[in-house]
Amino acid sequence: MIKRILFLLLLIVVGYNTSVYAQQIVYSEPDREDARNINFEIIGKVENNFVVYKNYRDLHFFNVYDANMKLKNKVQLDNFHEKIYDADFISYANFFYMIFQYQKKDIVYCSALKFNGDGKVVDDMIVLDTTKIGYNSSNKIYSVISSENKEKILLFKINGKYQTANEVTTVLLDKYLKPLHKSKMMIKMEGRKDFLTEFQVDNDGNLAFIKATTYQNNNINSAILITKPELNDTVSVYNLSITNIYLKDIRLKVDNFNKHYLITSFFSGQHRGNIDGLYTCLWDVTTKQTLVSNNILFNDQLRADARGDGSIRGAFNNYFLQNIIMLHNGGFIVGAESVYTTANGNNFDDNFLMDPLGFSPFGFGLGYYNYGYSPFMGDYPWSRFGYGYGNNRGYYAKNIAVLSVTPDCKVEWGNIIKKDQYDDMTDMYIGYGLVNTGDMLHFLFNTMERRQNLITDLSITPDGEVDKTPTLKNLDRGYEFMPHQLKQVSARQFIVPCMYRNYICFARIEL
Repeated sequence: MIKRILFLLLLIVVGYNTSVYAQQIVYSEPDREDARNINFEIIGKVENNFVVYKNYRDLHFFNVYDANMKLKNKVQLDNFHEKIYDADFISYANFFYMIFQYQKKDIVYCSALKFNGDGKVVDDMIVLDTTKIGYNSSNKIYSVISSENKEKILLFKINGKYQTANEVTTVLLDKYLKPLHKSKMMIKMEGRKDFLTEFQVDNDGNLAFIKATTYQNNNINSAILITKPELNDTVSVYNLSITNIYLKDIRLKVDNFNKHYLITSFFSGQHRGNIDGLYTCLWDVTTKQTLVSNNILFNDQLRADARGDGSIRGAFNNYFLQNIIMLHNGGFIVGAESVYTTANGNNFDDNFLMDPLGFSPFGFGLGYYNYGYSPFMGDYPWSRFGYGYGNNRGYYAKNIAVLSVTPDCKVEWGNIIKKDQYDDMTDMYIGYGLVNTGDMLHFLFNTMERRQNLITDLSITPDGEVDKTPTLKNLDRGYEFMPHQLKQVSARQFIVPCMYRNYICFARIEL
């Protein structure tokens, strides 16, 4: 009973009704004016509408759907006099922001527009920050993150032109885009062995990020936590206890309820060796000290369950952390997926599996300017928007490992969700999406049945058991879902993109 209560208090859950729910699926009509390789982003539920952003070349517009996914409004944006090349969205109950970048002469502008639930502009454009550069750029310079409660918004940029340091500039805003503080910090670097990653801002406006160091251009052998208070210009540096291990896929997560930072990563006991377990470190914001640190070793039973076609010792070599969920008791749940590519008939893709930095393919892109280097340029080992035809590359997304870790960084339970996905044309239909309904964690992914992809829901209970829910009901033939790009919009609802007759459309599913 205690486990079930703790599970219901997962931070990302708004609430949950214990009454019985009937599954519902409604689809939008395909927009036949869309280009085949259009980009899109599901913004979310705003004023009882569901808003989707679409972009093709210099065209930007919003599709606004009602509860039945009927198109209410299609708004083309004509607010831009310059070409924009990066856009981020932060949504609230009654409005959302579009934060975008563009260049005019030698100045890069980071600006914002505010929209209502109908996709209409409600305020004048605001310039949030500018950067002077001496060349024409089409790459992002600013990264945008927000706190969990969305009360704080942080812009940051990294200038890597100096050989011995990175200049990090941050602009902290409130939810109304009012500037709160601007800082400029010099972070000492030792060439390409060092890199910055996983910038996070907590609900109090404090900044935290990781500086990691690689060993012989391979996996990480040391890392430090760097923090900066909300209204302060001085950073503090804290060494992390990483002894005789090598990290891969290092992640930082904020626990706002307990005021902790979690640093976690897969690790190996040998340079370029097999993954042995999960490195975990809980750091307390109040005392500014490490509460507990532990190297969790995976046992043979978990390895046997997690492996695909390889050996038990190498069972976790292709796994990357994708989900980290903080619990109110101070523990956490991690979800990781086995993903890799093959090229030209080889058993593995050297460019991916032997990546010299061992970084997560699920991280966000950091913008480095005047340097041209970042280990986080790109979100996946392959492009989520690319069709990949004729590239002689195979895409694999296999089992999902789910681990529950206690506040003292010990494994409470672990389980493996079995799946085996492959495509030699595109990666759009493989991978998974996570929906947290409070009573369960739902892992949604496609399974091949009678030569057609059908979306499947396998769920983890509070005790770590896999609930083998059957394939979702009322699925219309001809729709192919892209679960890895789904977005949860309420306690039991999510929007998932799908393809119908080569056109993008969207389904609202209620569990």
